[in-house]
Amino acid sequence: MKKYITPFRFFVLSLVLLGTAACSEERLKVEPVNEFLSSNFFATEDQVYSALIAAYDPLAWSMAYGQWISYVMYGEIRSDNANAGGDPSNGDQPGWQEFDDFSNTSTNTVTQPMYRRCYIGIFRANTVIEQDQITGPVVDRYAAEAKFLRAYYHFELFKNFGPIPVVTELLAPEDVNLERNTMSEVFQAIVSDLEAALPLLPVNVSASETGRITKGAALALLGKAYLYWADLDNDNQARFDLAADAFQKVVDLGVYELEDDFQDLFSYNVKNPQESVFEIQHNNLWSSDWGWFEGIDGNGIVQLCGIRGLCGDHPDYIEGWGFMLPTQNLYDHFQSDDSYRLDVTLTDEAELKREIEANGGSCAPVVDPTQGNPLDETGYWNEKFPNFKSYEGNNVNGGDNNLTKDANTYAIRYADVLLMLAESLHRGSGSDAVAMANIDIVRERAAGPGDNTSTFRNSQQIMNDNGWSVLDLVWYERRAELAMEGDRWHDLVRSGRASASLFDDPLKAANYSDRHLWLPISLEETTVALKLTEYPDASLFQ
Repeated sequence: MKKYITPFRFFVLSLVLLGTAACSEERLKVEPVNEFLSSNFFATEDQVYSALIAAYDPLAWSMAYGQWISYVMYGEIRSDNANAGGDPSNGDQPGWQEFDDFSNTSTNTVTQPMYRRCYIGIFRANTVIEQDQITGPVVDRYAAEAKFLRAYYHFELFKNFGPIPVVTELLAPEDVNLERNTMSEVFQAIVSDLEAALPLLPVNVSASETGRITKGAALALLGKAYLYWADLDNDNQARFDLAADAFQKVVDLGVYELEDDFQDLFSYNVKNPQESVFEIQHNNLWSSDWGWFEGIDGNGIVQLCGIRGLCGDHPDYIEGWGFMLPTQNLYDHFQSDDSYRLDVTLTDEAELKREIEANGGSCAPVVDPTQGNPLDETGYWNEKFPNFKSYEGNNVNGGDNNLTKDANTYAIRYADVLLMLAESLHRGSGSDAVAMANIDIVRERAAGPGDNTSTFRNSQQIMNDNGWSVLDLVWYERRAELAMEGDRWHDLVRSGRASASLFDDPLKAANYSDRHLWLPISLEETTVALKLTEYPDASLFQ
């Protein structure tokens, strides 16, 4: 029978075959024990479900192949929102420092794990989609979820690497020499998967199914795919309209609402609130340690981005490793009447001191300046992924607690949907009045908990005060609402706003070029798949 592997496995397999070639024929004659092959594994619905859970699994990886692979950190550090940070004394996480400084090449240590993670997910999704031994309504839903996952992994690959190979079937070793597809081919594959999945996905899931894909998640991703496609295809109005239609269908489902208090979204142990449309589930159940080759399911960003050198008297937080340090540029972005959303997003030494003293503590200094990275420190720290003291001892199965902090990651929030709907309406053929009404829902909540309808500046007022267009307001709101959540860099790239002038850091500004809009596919990959280009050619964006 045919043995199937993913493209990036071929290199490893080749090394294994070279190593075993010197072994004697006798030693290679081993009878298989309890072997499952693709021809006999799927015997029950439960086995198909197990394969589906394996396809979900890479979503939660925040470390793989010995490298941190947070897509949130990448989307912020690459942009004008954050600097890399970390330990200033030992070249901490050089791959991430290279991302920050636009000095990364195809040998960057983080790039290949980011690429592999998604193609592993695609391979596992294809395994579920292609099995035909077990059929029925339950398995049809499993296949629909797998199609969503395949679409999501392809979308994540595109956001980071540009047009990449589309893999919609299981591949044999001789098939690994893939080349990049065009942008339209990538997006058409994503759209086709989501449209095929939608009729079979539920609007709601039971408590025992929390985290599984719903119709709302698929519609939101469909809209986001059309939005990116429209933006990168010379502002294609028809595709903006398709995006708006998908986002409006999310709204029309009537199952999502904004949390009244923005702070509640990022409080300890808050998971899957009513605002969550698609949320990546992390857990503390694995006995994770630094030797686990494939990945960890805890949310590594919590420890990575905790405040380095923080005083031990803080009532809620413990110190972390000091990555993803907010820039002065981000702090200055917030309007004077947007202080509540700013306070939820960022903290500073004065606020930390007040919190310590209010609890009867006293520290000098509150944050030890010798511990942080002086090149990247601005005096601000992220508060959307706080390193809560409550995580201490959080891993129920032992292992390293630093790797098992289980805060979930919002992939798509309802506020994001409302802002993308507004953008799509404005840039398509929709109504600006309706677009502004959707923005105002987000702005009212941003003013603080409770009813702010008579006090917050609505869209028209802030546009009048600042001389902004609707699109200016969209860009303001997306940056303010989603700061520290990983969207900033991708918004800049898709809209053609990425440029050296954005960056306060002289090194970052000096190194930037349009080549850095996309990550290069790693040397390890292009050595195996000889047709793959390191960077996408301009001709692929069609």
